[in-house]
This record gives sequence, C-alpha cells and structure tokens, in this order.
Amino acid sequence: MKIGIIGAGFIGGTLTRRLTAVGHEVAVANSRDPETLADLAAETGATAVWAKDAAADADLVILSIPQKNVPDLADDLFAARKPGAPIIETNNYYPQQRDGLIAAIEDGQPESAWVSEHIGAPVIKVFNGIYWKHLLEKGVDAGTDGRIALPIAGDDVDHKKIVSDLVDQIGFDPVDAGSITDSWRQQPGTPVYGKDYDVEKTRAALAEASNERTDEWRAKA
Repeated sequence: MKIGIIGAGFIGGTLTRRLTAVGHEVAVANSRDPETLADLAAETGATAVWAKDAAADADLVILSIPQKNVPDLADDLFAARKPGAPIIETNNYYPQQRDGLIAAIEDGQPESAWVSEHIGAPVIKVFNGIYWKHLLEKGVDAGTDGRIALPIAGDDVDHKKIVSDLVDQIGFDPVDAGSITDSWRQQPGTPVYGKDYDVEKTRAALAEASNERTDEWRAKA
C-alpha cells in the first residue's frame, strides 16, 4: 500500500521503519521541513514530505502527533487520500505530562472520538498502547507463542480488516476492540494499556476496563 504518516516521533518513526520493512511505500512528515527527516528517509527508503502532502493518493493514513496539536491540523489535511482510505490514529491524552486540559475528554468523550471530530473523518485506533521499542523489535510470525496482541477500535468493518491485516504483517495479533465509542477501553490507565498481552489476555483486559479516568490521567485542578 501507499501509506502516509503524519508525525515522526517514537510511534510514527517506528511505524515508518516497520511498514517500509514489509514492503509498503511510505511518505512521512512532521511539523517541520522534510529535510529534518532526511536520516529517517535514508534509513528506511521512505519519502520525507511536508505534512500537507503526506496523505496525497494514500491507501491509508496514520496520524501520530501530540493530542494537544490535533486542533492545529489543516482542515483539508486528509482530503487528498484515496476515497475511503482508512485513517489510523495512535494518539493518547496526557493531561499532566504534556497536553494540558482538554475539556471534552475530561468530561468523558473517548480520545479517538475527539480526534475524529476535529479532523472531520472516521478513525481507527491502534498502536497507542504499545511501547515503541517493543513495536520496533517484538513483532513475530503469526502462530508464535506469546505473540503480542494489539487492540483495534473503529466503526468501519472494512477499515478494521485493512488495519488488522497491517498489524499482522508487522508481527502482531489484531484484536477487535469494538467501536470508537468503545475505544476508551484501550486509553492510558486501562488494564490493556502498556501491556504486551496475547490475544486472550488482551480481550480480558479490554473487558475489565473502567471508563472512570484515574487521577494520574486527569488534568490537575
């Protein structure tokens, strides 16, 4: 596939490495000049582009930026992707650590629903809860004992199938985590977040989640 990645931090950069390694054509952008991604492009064979060009003619787009920066994205940032191309978002809301107060999320709106609302397009939530080094290094062949499972939340069945196949290609077991309304089950502070669980344990952790944000993951009063 032709994949556009907006955000080249720990997760965006890692996905650039993993997806090019399995043969996908990747265009990657950050918030600065493409020249700042020259080393990543040289290492991976990806094409460094301006953010406004990352989604151009893409079969799939990945958004991996700080949550607080989502409202600053250009209104038409995803318009040039192929019709019906899925958008993955890997974001997390870190109110104390980085993002400050986002009132709608504090009031209970799932983080991915908030992203979808701001970009004006449906999203698939995945890759938000795995440590980037494990995403880079711990992918293994299907059927391997202890293969790490990644929850995938979204409303479009066809999009989830495309994303599930992608997750499998880079060495992880996809687990259907429900709709975007259910995506809070994989947000920071939930039992599955940050864990390298297999399919069975991932499903159990999703089922055990509470939608009450803990103090660590709420903005300070």
